[in-house]
Amino acid sequence: MPSSSPLDGVRFAFGTLTVIPVRVTRWDREAARGGMLCAPLAGLAVGATAAAAGLVLLFLGAGPLLAAVAGVAVPAVLTRGLHLDGLADTADGLGSGKPAEDALRIMKQSDIGPFGVITLVLVLLAQVAALAQAYEASWARGALAAVVSAALARLALTLAARSGVPAARPEGLGAAVAGAVPVRAALVAAGAVTAVAAAAGALLGPYDVVRAALAALLSLAAAEALLRHCTRRFGGVTGDVFGGLAETAATTALVVLSLG
Repeated sequence: MPSSSPLDGVRFAFGTLTVIPVRVTRWDREAARGGMLCAPLAGLAVGATAAAAGLVLLFLGAGPLLAAVAGVAVPAVLTRGLHLDGLADTADGLGSGKPAEDALRIMKQSDIGPFGVITLVLVLLAQVAALAQAYEASWARGALAAVVSAALARLALTLAARSGVPAARPEGLGAAVAGAVPVRAALVAAGAVTAVAAAAGALLGPYDVVRAALAALLSLAAAEALLRHCTRRFGGVTGDVFGGLAETAATTALVVLSLG
């Protein structure tokens, strides 16, 4: 096997978490570890693109609501809707009340049940409403919310891929990355992303430093609560659970960043 390169992790992150055309050359555990550590970088690219779309619409005369719709639609497009699909499947699995094996089978089906539909509608409404409020406060605050929420959504994946978190199935993306990231490395990544988010908030004012840091802490706490619940219910994580974690973190971050 060829020697590893830091670029292998970047390729893995962008190749598996976005539609950006990146050639993934390695699929081993080392590449998966690097990919999950680089996941916030993929989120940064997605968030920057979403913010750019919103700002262009505002510059052309659109209102905050339309800019917010674009800011929510762009990440969905850049991820093939996989995170939203994972959120819906996870909601169906959890809402079914079935034992783990049956719940996992429900999640693997191609259709979306009532729990998934309701969850998708509420989450998308919350994201659009929160981002619209942020853009209404100021263009810069809306752009910051779009970027920070996307990075925190992928940071939630880094933490979910830490050692000690098992896979619910022996196959799939969840199994490929589950337990791949050392706990210390995951915590360092969390601290770094939180610090960068707070520093970005400092560009808007002292209160935004606190708001950005709080958004990071609460979004990761919400994702961690869902992760633990899914691990208890399903026996581990799946690709769908990772998608649900990303959307949970993004929604929480957007709501916090819209307040005040």
